[in-house]
Amino acid sequence: MATFVLIHGGGDVGWYWHLLESELRARGHDVVAPDLPCEDDSAGLPEYADTVVAAVGERTDLVVVAHSFGAFTGPLVAQRLPVDALVLMAGMVPAPGEAPGDWWANTGYEAASKQQAGRDGGLTGHEDPLISFYHDVPTALAEEAVRRGRDQTWAASAAPWPLTTWPDVPTRFILCTQDRMFPAEFLRRVVADRLGIVPDEFDASHCGALSRPVELADLVESYLPVG
Repeated sequence: MATFVLIHGGGDVGWYWHLLESELRARGHDVVAPDLPCEDDSAGLPEYADTVVAAVGERTDLVVVAHSFGAFTGPLVAQRLPVDALVLMAGMVPAPGEAPGDWWANTGYEAASKQQAGRDGGLTGHEDPLISFYHDVPTALAEEAVRRGRDQTWAASAAPWPLTTWPDVPTRFILCTQDRMFPAEFLRRVVADRLGIVPDEFDASHCGALSRPVELADLVESYLPVG
């Protein structure tokens, strides 16, 4: 059995993972899903990683799963702890020394988002989160997720990402094919350019841990080491 370390995205909470957590625990795994200090103006990415490392404690057999903006924190944790696998889900794949605030321009996100919005009638990048983030999530659950959202301070986006190389850990990427935040075509390019791998495609919105937790549990379990 493994310990799944679940890292939420920007302005979110550990609750985001609660359905996946329940499914993984039912299968005999341990789960850690802390709230990151995203509302703290003094907290940058190192403090985010500190929060996760403290929550993990002495647990072993770790699989880190980082969602969206959490992809900037996941590798920092994987560098500090003995991690068996690092999984980015709809992740903002960082480059060495890149400030998260610069990621958008460096990856060509704006042009890619506008192009996809032109194809889907403005669904991509829509200002209503129930359309852009949670469109395949049951309405009551999506509204609860919106209520639980928090402010994301600029502190974690301003400083350069501190790693100079990617951690020496098996890395997988889950690409959500219905994602209206990060278009699939855009992320395929970013993942190829920055990680040199082919993502695993998952038929879900940006917030697939809420819309398809059982299927997501199947997928992340498949990344466990054999033997």
